Amino acid sequence: MIAYHFAFDLRYFRVTRSDFEHDPFWLAARAAILSSFLLLAGASLVLAQRNRPSLAHFWRHIAIIAGCALLVSAGSYAMFPQTFIWFGVLHVIAASLIVAQPLVDAPRTALGVGVAIVVAGATISHPAFDNRTWGWLGFMTAKPSTEDYVPLFPWAGLVFFGIAVAHAASRIRASGRRPRVEPPRWLAWAGRHSLAIYMVHQPLLIGTLWLVLRR
Repeated sequence: MIAYHFAFDLRYFRVTRSDFEHDPFWLAARAAILSSFLLLAGASLVLAQRNRPSLAHFWRHIAIIAGCALLVSAGSYAMFPQTFIWFGVLHVIAASLIVAQPLVDAPRTALGVGVAIVVAGATISHPAFDNRTWGWLGFMTAKPSTEDYVPLFPWAGLVFFGIAVAHAASRIRASGRRPRVEPPRWLAWAGRHSLAIYMVHQPLLIGTLWLVLRR
């Protein structure tokens, strides 16, 4: 993600001419990054459920993500007022966690719902959704003019897949078929603070490039 955004920032400052909108390499990189985000969001629901968090804790978590999503929208509006991010990855994560939470202990149902969401998002489109009022659901006939667009359909399906994957991984670990490998400390730290890293990395990258290139 950081490498992708660094490449994007290089184009913004006209250092490179990467075609993020059409080049298959960059389109595939974006899809892989988004997929990993959403799969991990779904898996995290399962991991959090082990501690039986209260409903207040869950909604506080959603509020933090939603608040960060609003900050992303505000920041992108300051830089790209015509193409600001009105429903990006943090927006869809917040919405997806709400709709996926009831199935956190039902991995087979979650998998089926995830497949249905992905298929619907990939095959259904209608002009009624070609606006910001309903476009966040998906089903638009063409990608809107925005710096990041991650609608509920099909992307929320990956959160439901994450629930199923986390349960499958738990069963494999419980069976003893694979040895437990502890992650490096720096990786574990990054995993515990992923939202903070997401929020600060772009301001740091953009600020650093601005300082370097203005000389």
